Amino acid sequence: MNQMTEIALENAITSAARPLDAKMRGRDVNVFYGAKQALFDVNLDIGERQVTALIGPSGCGKSTFLRCLNRMNDTIDIARIDGSITLDGQDIYDPKIDVVELRARVGMVFQKPNPFPKSIFENVAYGPKIHGLASNKTDLEEIVVTSLKKASLYEEVKDRLHEPGTGLSGGQQQRLCIARAIAVSPEVILMDEPCSALDPIATAKIEELIDELRANFTIVIVTHSMQQAARVSQRTAFFHLGVLVEEGATEQIFTAPSDKRTQDYVTGRFG
Repeated sequence: MNQMTEIALENAITSAARPLDAKMRGRDVNVFYGAKQALFDVNLDIGERQVTALIGPSGCGKSTFLRCLNRMNDTIDIARIDGSITLDGQDIYDPKIDVVELRARVGMVFQKPNPFPKSIFENVAYGPKIHGLASNKTDLEEIVVTSLKKASLYEEVKDRLHEPGTGLSGGQQQRLCIARAIAVSPEVILMDEPCSALDPIATAKIEELIDELRANFTIVIVTHSMQQAARVSQRTAFFHLGVLVEEGATEQIFTAPSDKRTQDYVTGRFG
């Protein structure tokens, strides 16, 4: 805990962990899968151009909440969401909202790298093509190269852009998926345990990348690793049994939580 405390303190000092203007807000969010309730009255603000970490034991609702932020739960027939979630003040569950456009604004990186069975270039070019973001081949190439550079991958793949993305290492594949997400210029990036399938070296690269990306993007990350939450986030929200127990500056959550359940979790007494 001592090392984690030091990391969290250093992170807070260097990152101005106070909440910025909220990019997204969840108010009284309840989620049901059939008769089972998975989330209970969740109220959470997502600070603009900050990393917000969602932590808690397995099955506590953190991934469920994450999936609410770009309506991924819409793909589950028995899912029902009550309450409101706004992006720049607009309710994302408003029937007039174009879900495809929403998911371009709120991108997602999944637990396991899932590159398309296409070339590295086509993986990144797919979104800009679908959304009409490039008017010609030169523009498209510029978007692909810029996205790969932002994902810290370009130098490793620049000589094999037309080889399959599935031929990359696991860590490279995950960075390719991040490049694919940012190619459509999202405002928010959701990451659902993006390092859980990666080795420590690849994990460190992804964490460095997250720190760089928050200069331009709002990031929400679900992680089982409290050390990772302490390293990469400015705000942390602790979920337990579908309830948002506590949220605050990462340094405060790890060093002086106000709820005993949070303290028990971050000190390893349960979870």
